[in-house]
Amino acid sequence: MQEDEDDAKPPRFYHALRLDILSPGMRRFVIGLIGGTVVFLGVVMIVLPGPAIIVIPLGLAILGTEFAWARRLVKKARGLIPGAKKR
Repeated sequence: MQEDEDDAKPPRFYHALRLDILSPGMRRFVIGLIGGTVVFLGVVMIVLPGPAIIVIPLGLAILGTEFAWARRLVKKARGLIPGAKKR
């Protein structure tokens, strides 16, 4: 059974970043831009020095607040890591 995205409570940081006042389409765009940028920086860190193994999942978690495909990727990644906290 899939959870209905309209019934889901928005993440706590939406209010702090004032994302709760944006229209749903604009909010998806902003979250996509921020999360996509973080994932891109993580991919760049694979080649350059940096904590890519931390930054890429962080970007996917940001994207997961608005996109179901990113939530699925995060859940799969948690299954691969022993001892990862399940939510």
